[in-house]
Amino acid sequence: MSWLQQPQRFYIPYSVFNISSLQAISLGYNNLFGSLSSHIFDYLPRLYYLNLEFCQLSGRVPMSLFKCRELNFLFLDNNYLEGIVPIEISNLTSLKYISIERNYLSGKIPSVVGNLTFLEEFELSENNLTGQIPSSLCNLGSLKVLFLYKNSLDGEIPECTGNMSSLSHIDLEKNNFHGKIPENFVRGCSLHSFRISSNRVQGSLPRSLGNCKELKLLDVGNNYLNDTFPNWLGNLDQLQVLILRSNRFYGEVVSTGLTVCFTRLRLVDISHNNFSGYLPVKFFENLHAIREGNEKKEKPEYMTDGSAVGVWNYAIGLSFTFKGSEFEFYELLTIWTAIDFSSNRFYGEIPKTLGELHSLIVLNLSHNCLTGPIPSSLGDISELESLDLSSNKLHGRIPIELNNLRFLAVLNLSTNNLTGTIPQGKQFDTFANDSYIGNSGLCGLPLSKSCNNDEGTPAKFDRDDDGLNWKFSILMGYGCGLVLGLSTEYIVFATGRPLWFIRFYERVRQRLAKKVKKRSS
Repeated sequence: MSWLQQPQRFYIPYSVFNISSLQAISLGYNNLFGSLSSHIFDYLPRLYYLNLEFCQLSGRVPMSLFKCRELNFLFLDNNYLEGIVPIEISNLTSLKYISIERNYLSGKIPSVVGNLTFLEEFELSENNLTGQIPSSLCNLGSLKVLFLYKNSLDGEIPECTGNMSSLSHIDLEKNNFHGKIPENFVRGCSLHSFRISSNRVQGSLPRSLGNCKELKLLDVGNNYLNDTFPNWLGNLDQLQVLILRSNRFYGEVVSTGLTVCFTRLRLVDISHNNFSGYLPVKFFENLHAIREGNEKKEKPEYMTDGSAVGVWNYAIGLSFTFKGSEFEFYELLTIWTAIDFSSNRFYGEIPKTLGELHSLIVLNLSHNCLTGPIPSSLGDISELESLDLSSNKLHGRIPIELNNLRFLAVLNLSTNNLTGTIPQGKQFDTFANDSYIGNSGLCGLPLSKSCNNDEGTPAKFDRDDDGLNWKFSILMGYGCGLVLGLSTEYIVFATGRPLWFIRFYERVRQRLAKKVKKRSS
């Protein structure tokens, strides 16, 4: 890369830090060069707000910073700062917000943070911190946000976190916490999100989480939890995201005797557990947030919350199996929907009612013991982009109706007992052999096994030569005789084969719908 392509870097404007009357410094999102000198904050006694996030700062946090006793807001995240969190931080008794995320801080969280009694947000995620969460954090009666994810912290999650009614967001994922989840979440609990995935937590989900009526996101995946399906969470009518994957949950998934049953749930991942029994029809019927469809919005909306420092996203870094691969979402759109029941021990047939989940984007039922045919109703899930039914015991033909899924990018039907001709046209022309391997009874493209005459002809969809084929069949009918021709024409129309006409009609209908929508908006 030439010097012309290098991003321009700026030296820290030290002269600014000599203005003793300054109350706010905001130099974030710049390419500031070098480290902060040890005396840079010596002459800023009235500093109230400091934002140096997303710069290129290195070195240690200057000790002179802790002379700024009126500091309320401190943002040093996304830099290259190293060293420990100094105990002198306790001098900043007016601090409300502190964020030093995504740096290279090491050592333990000092217990003196418990002296910061006005603290509302404490964010030290994505560093190299070790040790336990100090119990003194329980003294912070105003704390709303506790983000310590992606460190090397250990010990148990402090029991007092359940008693802190002010807490709105807890994210402790990707650490080494063990023991149990606190069991004393109080009535009036303010939690909106609770994330402890990728730790070593054991035991069961505490029923007291049912007191957190505002809970929207619960992620306890990749732990050692041993419990039945938490039907009682169905009473939380704000719950949108439920992730239980890769634990030791067991038993059937039922939802009876509840006044509210996951009506706003739009993303559920219970994969890689020991759930069994039939797929829960009632559970799927209650997913109204997915059944009723998503209104198209002019601007995308994410799972966010607001504070005195603006709107921020609390669902960052959630990972799912999407389109056949593990994918981590930096932000999570409110219209994103998924059901992942894979790698369990479910048996029986796939419920037809799944076809009523019209806004569903991802459906993964792979690696179970499901039997019966693939329901043709799955072709009604108009927004579906990824469908994985692999490694089951499904039989019968692949429903032609699946060709209605115009957004389907990934299809995996491998390792089943499917038979017959693979449908052709539309999305089916994009799928490779891997989508069908392990089904000895399937034939037709893209497989090398051709179909016998009795297998039937693969259905064609949305092909340019549909009109010609139809007209040619009619001409052939007239060539063989008027009666035969009329019969052929009747059969063609009765079976819906004049797709050039259907295609033309559908386009006209869609254009008219768009015009009506524009006039009414």
